[in-house]
Amino acid sequence: MINMIDRQPILQMSGIYKSFPGVRALKGVDFRLFAGEVHALMGENGAGKSTLIKTLTGVYSVDEGKVLLDGKAIRPQSPQDAQEVGISTVYQEVNLCPNLTVAENIYIGREPRRFGIIQWKEMNKNASALLSERLSLHIDVSLPLQSYSVAIQQLIAIARALSISAKVLILDEPTSSLDRNEVQQLFAIMRKLKNEGLAILFVTHFLDQVYEISDRITILRNGEFVGESLADNLPRIELVSRMIGKELNLLEEMPKSQHEEHAESDDIWVEASNLGRTGAIEPFNLVIRRGEVVGLAGLLGSGRTEIARLFFGADRADQGKLKFAKSSEAIRSPRDAISQGIGFCPENRKIEGIIDDLSVRENIILALQATRGWFRTINRKRQDEIAEQYIGTLNINPPNPEHLVKNLSGGNQQKVILARWLLMQPELLILDEPTRGIDVGAKAEIQKLVMSLSKRGTSVLFISSELEEVLRVSGRIAVLRDRRLVKEIEGQDISPHHVMQAIAGG
Repeated sequence: MINMIDRQPILQMSGIYKSFPGVRALKGVDFRLFAGEVHALMGENGAGKSTLIKTLTGVYSVDEGKVLLDGKAIRPQSPQDAQEVGISTVYQEVNLCPNLTVAENIYIGREPRRFGIIQWKEMNKNASALLSERLSLHIDVSLPLQSYSVAIQQLIAIARALSISAKVLILDEPTSSLDRNEVQQLFAIMRKLKNEGLAILFVTHFLDQVYEISDRITILRNGEFVGESLADNLPRIELVSRMIGKELNLLEEMPKSQHEEHAESDDIWVEASNLGRTGAIEPFNLVIRRGEVVGLAGLLGSGRTEIARLFFGADRADQGKLKFAKSSEAIRSPRDAISQGIGFCPENRKIEGIIDDLSVRENIILALQATRGWFRTINRKRQDEIAEQYIGTLNINPPNPEHLVKNLSGGNQQKVILARWLLMQPELLILDEPTRGIDVGAKAEIQKLVMSLSKRGTSVLFISSELEEVLRVSGRIAVLRDRRLVKEIEGQDISPHHVMQAIAGG
């Protein structure tokens, strides 16, 4: 890293505020970036990372605050404005044109022309020189982009950014679709560009990668600036603690978890053996016993949701198998999972959970009706009885079964999805972030429901970004880091220190 003593940052953001209707996304955030460094921007879901990047690149306008580039105030109104002043972004999903050639993608909209005619040979020559000299990449630039792997496409997106004389390069989750060898190839390029003096803003959820490539780390939480540190001076467990927002000593003072009241069962209901999906989660082993609450702990992007989706058949495993105590049938789809007695409340309830334009009653009976087939409809009287029963049991408000579910609060929408699966009397209920975005009272109700289900013999796979919540309800915790299940903790060994230490790794 270039010596930064007595040097000014190439980019400085001061007191950045950004609000949307009903939400203040950024609250006085500060950020600085030096030439010749890789600077990691860290934070959990909702921390404000994406919003900060979008204000910097002109997708959103800043409500308050100041942005300086090379000491001059800038206020880009579009990504094109940002590019013109020297700020380029490479996104997680490569936003290039797969049907165009590599050279066309690099120079699209800026093709060398003579008398209005594109000079193809010159463009191909320039593209080849750029890739070989700046990125040490030697490929045929006249082939379509889709001829190359995702890793090569990422490098081509970087080459396009470099071709417009970028001073600041933003890499937003660039490694999420890459294997280990491809990640190392990308990191080699990042080091080369850093040594040339380029300032790189790196966004990722992978802790190991942060400490491998980053010189400096800035942490955001709930739209606020938490702190900036040199990577070498920030212990991993302290980084995790700052991201989660709980000091270790405060977590240690929590009331003892309710899991200690439950006797451990040896009745294995389902067992994952070397189960995995390439690019999503590395092969893992996990047993879930009857009536057990198993928590999945880890930072965003660690692989928690990927495990949940494999158990429910929403994604297909390409390695290993799931073995059920009562059946030898494989899970190939959500329909198979439902037939095995598995229910799933997804993380994104608005897209994958509720059906906006249906009523509370219709949303509740949806899964049951699907198992019966559309020619064996549940009669209206029975539908009303079911809806009234679960509206009362879960205290869904307003208690009107004909109310459109889209007009309910987030907490009540979550209760409707829970009612749908409780009606099915599942043997395993998967809850992925069941309390995100809901009030404290609704959170407590859902936590009590989880414990009561466990007492009745229902197994629960529980995922939450709030560590204290996982600690409170789980009898056993599987800890994930960087798409790997790294440790299981159970019984008296469950403590904030043990879990956070496993999450931090190193």
